[in-house]
Amino acid sequence: MNRALINIDYTNDFVHSDGKLTCGEAGQVLENDILNITKEFHDNDDFVVFAIDLHEPHDNFHPESKLFPTHNVKDTWGRELYGSIEDYYQKIKDDDNVYYLDKTRYSAFAGTNLLIKLRERNINEIHLVGVCTDICILHTAIDAYNLGFDIYVHKNGVASFDDIGHKFALNHFKNTLGANVVD
Repeated sequence: MNRALINIDYTNDFVHSDGKLTCGEAGQVLENDILNITKEFHDNDDFVVFAIDLHEPHDNFHPESKLFPTHNVKDTWGRELYGSIEDYYQKIKDDDNVYYLDKTRYSAFAGTNLLIKLRERNINEIHLVGVCTDICILHTAIDAYNLGFDIYVHKNGVASFDDIGHKFALNHFKNTLGANVVD
């Protein structure tokens, strides 16, 4: 096992139509692709990470509080994984190759033990799916690049509420980070 799938922020608040900071249909149409990619990695015994944004209620000091509406608050429906991804996670969550990671910044590496978990498993190749392409996926990819990982971004597994930002990020992954953008 030298690959990891990092599923970033595919939650109700970011994807569901009633989410607090939703990318809406752009994220909803990814559900089957993300589910299939997740199943493939899990079934191959690759490391599957759910890196999920966590905010505390009434945290006015978090830098995002000045930029976005309150979202992904601890112990709320909005923070649950979206649709069939939540159902699948519940089936596999206790498996040795599955890891749920709380993150409080855009990058899944910032302030977390993700790097330690990847290095323990000798992982050198990471695959990214989730939302938002131009925010948390991008910041995670930049950190992964700086840490020397081979990066794969699944084009049919990422979305944003900002189409221009989404297109920019896909271009940036390929042309600036040397990532593989796969269909």
